[in-house]
Amino acid sequence: MSVRILALVGSLRAGSHNRQLAEAAVKLAPEGAEVELFEGLAEIPFYNEDIDTDGTLPAAAARLREAASAADGLILFTPEYNGTIPAVLKNAIDWLSRPYGAGALSDKPVAVVGTAFGQYGGVWAHDETRKSVGVAGGKVLEDVKLSIPGSVTRFAETHPADDAEVAEQLTEVIARLHSFATEPAAA
Repeated sequence: MSVRILALVGSLRAGSHNRQLAEAAVKLAPEGAEVELFEGLAEIPFYNEDIDTDGTLPAAAARLREAASAADGLILFTPEYNGTIPAVLKNAIDWLSRPYGAGALSDKPVAVVGTAFGQYGGVWAHDETRKSVGVAGGKVLEDVKLSIPGSVTRFAETHPADDAEVAEQLTEVIARLHSFATEPAAA
């Protein structure tokens, strides 16, 4: 069974190490898993219930919801901005949480990973992202973690896909997400 995994990146910077990590996930996806990197988070306006209606729903938000609805699971790649989750990723989670109780994240397995310059690799942002995804209805894979510290130096001359340790760990994260996505629903 092929599993579709949607990747969202919490950094908009062209040279983002988290984007490179997501690109590595696309490349390293094991057989039976397809990782799709979502493009367009920058075009999605901040969540506003006034524009979340059939007649005014922004096209970019609709594309995000469609992509998440079609996915069997999600993997969120997040840096740490001022000790927490980047606004662009939080905004995506907000859009995916609606309509309340039936949003595109509802009951989908979600893994949160990433890299940051600091010595802990963004764990605060990862924890905050897991919290937000859980409140939004996603099935957060709490024990599936990958926080890579020292991104600026570690990936200065090496793409994450070419870092053997990172490639192995990322492949394991995707395999675990694949496993959760193919488990029969609990009765």
